[in-house]
Amino acid sequence: MKIPLTAALIGSLFTHAANAAGVKPRSDVQKTLYAAGADVAERILSEFQLGSEEVPFMLQGLQDRLEGKKLPVLIPDYRGKIRQLVLDRQEAVRMRFLNEAAARPGAQRSESGLIYKELKAGSGPKPSATSQVKVHYHGTFPDGKVFDSSVQRGEPATFPLNGVISCWTEGVQKMSVGTKAELICPYSIAYGVQGRGSIPPKSTLVFEVELLDIVK
Repeated sequence: MKIPLTAALIGSLFTHAANAAGVKPRSDVQKTLYAAGADVAERILSEFQLGSEEVPFMLQGLQDRLEGKKLPVLIPDYRGKIRQLVLDRQEAVRMRFLNEAAARPGAQRSESGLIYKELKAGSGPKPSATSQVKVHYHGTFPDGKVFDSSVQRGEPATFPLNGVISCWTEGVQKMSVGTKAELICPYSIAYGVQGRGSIPPKSTLVFEVELLDIVK
């Protein structure tokens, strides 16, 4: 998750955007600034998940801040609440995605939170938690953005099941050789609250996995 934007930055950019309605960027600098504004708007939409009834309050705060009016709240007093609001909204988005995924026909949700859905049945043996397996996989975030994919690399991966995230250890054991399945992993059985590399903290991960072989 990205660091929430400061109230001052949000206010400045959004109020300028409102006052500049209809202005079309022409120079490279203007286009760069326009792109920066669009990027900020995308972040706000992503982080705050605003409802239509909430937008007027944010817009009023933006306008009042830029115009230098006396504010009815002290911004430093609310920074912690702003961060918590973003965290709460992000958690709600995560839970909605997981609940909808678990409700699909054929999906199974285990006690750990893993959501398993078989896409193609296999007929071979099943691995154990200590098996070394050969798989093809395609990993995305809930929005469809790819973060890792042996399929795109064109080369299967081989690894021990007890050396990967627990979502995989549990999920791949449900598969027979030849099976293709979708594994949806809550952050608690993926990379946790810290994240890892290009995977942000508290990320829900979606994998399409095909078990090609049990190496040993």
